Amino acid sequence: MSDTRWLDDREQRAWRGLMTMQAGLSQYIERQLRTQCGLSSADYQVLAHLSEAPGGRLRAFALGDAMRWEKSRLSQHLTRMEKRGLVSREPCPTDQRGAVAVITDQGRELIETAAPLHVADVRNVLIDHLTPVQLELLCEIGDQVRQRLAELAPGQ
Repeated sequence: MSDTRWLDDREQRAWRGLMTMQAGLSQYIERQLRTQCGLSSADYQVLAHLSEAPGGRLRAFALGDAMRWEKSRLSQHLTRMEKRGLVSREPCPTDQRGAVAVITDQGRELIETAAPLHVADVRNVLIDHLTPVQLELLCEIGDQVRQRLAELAPGQ
């Protein structure tokens, strides 16, 4: 174990700060979405992806890839959202084994109501409190970490 490169105080502060920030942001956004719109952040993500897709439709595997979810997790979540009338699933016309997730009128209404509130919350808790330089640095850090993750786990 003598080869372990332990984090020094500054590195430890950065790592723990990032973890605390991530957890706090997630909790805040989740609470706001539930309180204001009755949506979980997962519901919001599904509806956002579908609302931005041509015709409000995405192959289930493409939606799962966009959300970085396993097939079973996506299927279970879509089932819950179907029961609430937010999405529907249709057979894929080009692949009988595949399915297409479709946003319903009710789902579209809900995302159109939730999106401005969500953006205001994101601005309130993060974006509007960063300088342009800090925002650009945050973008660069995110890009760099995502690139490294893709190198370590290609195809995921």
